[in-house]
Amino acid sequence: MLLDKDVAVPMRDGATLRANVFRPSEEGRFPVLLTFGPYGKDVHWSQFMPPAWDMIRQRHPDIAASSSLKYLVFETPDPEVWTPHGYVVVKVDSRGAGKSPGRLDINSPAEFRDFYDAIEWAGTEPWSSGKVGLLGISYYAAGQWSVAAMRPPHLAAILPWQGTFDFFRDRTRQDGIFASGFVKRWWANSVLRNQYGNPDTPFLDILTGECNTGPETLSPEELRANREDYIANVLAHPTLDQWYRERIPDLGRIELPALVVANWGGLGLHLRGTIAGFMGIASKQKWLKVQAGSYFVTFLKPENVAMQRRFFDRYLKDLDNGWENEPGVTVEVRAPADALHRTIVSTEWPLPNTEWTKLYLDAPHDLVTRTPAEPAAISYAAMGEGVTFSSAPMDRDIEIAGPAMTRLWVSSSTDDMDLFATLRAFDPQGKELTFLSAGEPQCPVSQGWLRVSQRKLDSRLSTEWRPHHTHDEIQKIQPGQVYPVDIEIWPTSLFLPRGYRLAVTFQGSDFERVGWFTHDDPSDRPAASFAGSNTIHTGADRPSCLLLPFIR
Repeated sequence: MLLDKDVAVPMRDGATLRANVFRPSEEGRFPVLLTFGPYGKDVHWSQFMPPAWDMIRQRHPDIAASSSLKYLVFETPDPEVWTPHGYVVVKVDSRGAGKSPGRLDINSPAEFRDFYDAIEWAGTEPWSSGKVGLLGISYYAAGQWSVAAMRPPHLAAILPWQGTFDFFRDRTRQDGIFASGFVKRWWANSVLRNQYGNPDTPFLDILTGECNTGPETLSPEELRANREDYIANVLAHPTLDQWYRERIPDLGRIELPALVVANWGGLGLHLRGTIAGFMGIASKQKWLKVQAGSYFVTFLKPENVAMQRRFFDRYLKDLDNGWENEPGVTVEVRAPADALHRTIVSTEWPLPNTEWTKLYLDAPHDLVTRTPAEPAAISYAAMGEGVTFSSAPMDRDIEIAGPAMTRLWVSSSTDDMDLFATLRAFDPQGKELTFLSAGEPQCPVSQGWLRVSQRKLDSRLSTEWRPHHTHDEIQKIQPGQVYPVDIEIWPTSLFLPRGYRLAVTFQGSDFERVGWFTHDDPSDRPAASFAGSNTIHTGADRPSCLLLPFIR
C-alpha cells in the first residue's frame, strides 16, 4: 500500500482541503472509496473513541486478524483491507477541521458543495478509474445522502452504514425536541477539539505524533470567528424552516446503486432515518440490511467488509458477481439475552407478512387487545417517572419486526408537553430485557418522542403505521383540553417466548437509560410549559393504543 499524505484537494472557491490517499502498490487506475468529515483523517480510533476501540481489541480478534489496524480512523474504512483488492481509499478533512484550513461550517450547504468538489477531484486524478463510491458510518454515512442528491458525475454508488438523512427529526430536534445531550456533547468533543488551528486539541497525528489540527495556532477569539455557532443556530430554528430544508436532501434525486445498512443499536440517533433514507431514494438498485449489535463493530467485521466489497465490485468495477441476486431486504430479529433469533429475508420494507396489531391502553396501567368500553384517565408529573401500561403474559410466542407507533389522547395543565414513549419487554420473573446500543449497554426495545405543539401531520407522507409530522409550525395547546396525537416509535425487532410481557412507558422527560441522547436543555424546555401535570385518556371514545408490527 502507498500513502500520499496531506494531498491538496482544490475547491471551486479557491480553497484547499487536505486528504490522505491510500493506493495499491501496483501501477494503474482504480475505483475510489472516499470519506469526507470533521473528525480527523489522521486521528486514530483509539484516540477518538477509546471504549469502542477497546471493544474491538478485546472482543473481536477476527477484526484485528485482518489488519494491523494502524490506519484505523473512526467511522471510516480501514485502507489495509481495501487496497489489496484494487481500491484507492481517500479520506478528506472537511473545511475548518483537522488539516484543512477555512471556516468550520458542518452539516451545511457549503460543506455539501465541498464534498461534491472532493468527489469530482478524486474521480479525475491519475490513479482513479473515474468511479467513486462513498463508504462510512454515522457522520460519514449521513453526508452521503446530501451529496448524492447533488449528483456529482463521478459518483457511482453509495453505502451509508447507519446514518440518517434527516437533520431535523433525528440529529438535532427529535420530533421537535432539542436533542441537547447528544448535540452538545458531540459538538464539544468530536468537532471543536479537532477544529483547524486549535492548539489545545488532545488529538495527535497517527504517523507523526504531532498536533492534528494543522500548522497554524489560532487564539480562542480567532477560533470562534472562524466557525459557525452550531448550537446557537440549532436553537434559533425550533421548526423545520428554510434553514433546515437546506440541510435535508431531496431523496428522490438519488438514483445511484445503494446498499443501506441500519442497526438496531442506533436507537436515538440514526436508526429511523437510515431506513427512511432507503425507502425514500429513487434508486432501482437498492438494498437494505438491518443488523443487531454495535454498528461501530459490525462495520469492520470481515464478513461485512466482504459484503461491502461485493457491492462495490459490482458497481465500481463492473464485475458480474451476482450481487443483483442479493435479497432486497434483510432483517435480523433480536431475542432475550440480546441474542439473534433469526434473519428475515424479504423484498420490501415494511415486511410484507406484517400483521399490524393494536394493543389498547386501559388506564391506569393495562395494555389490552380490545378497546376498553369505559372511559378512564391517568395523570403523571411531567418531570417524574411517568406511567407504564403493561400487557398480560403472552399466551404464545410472538415476533415483531418493523415500525411502530402509538396514538394517544392527552391533556396537560400547561400550554405544551413533551411525550417520551419507551417500548419495553419483561421476562416471566419481571426482569426487563435490554440490548446493546452504540451509546448505551442496556437499551430498551425502542423509543419515540414528540413535542405536542408540533403534532401536525403531513397527510401526504403519513401512513397507517408511520405518522410523519410537518414540524413547520407551533400549535400550542389549551390547558385541560384533550388532543389526539400520534407518536412514531422507532423501528424495532424482537422475539418473545410465551409468558413474556410487553409494556410501554410514557413520560414528560427522558427515560433513565438513553445514554447520550437526552433532551434537557432549559431554554428549549421551560418549566412553565413542560413541567406540569400530563394526562392520558383511554376508553371507547378516546381509544389510545399502541400499534406493533407482529410477524405472521
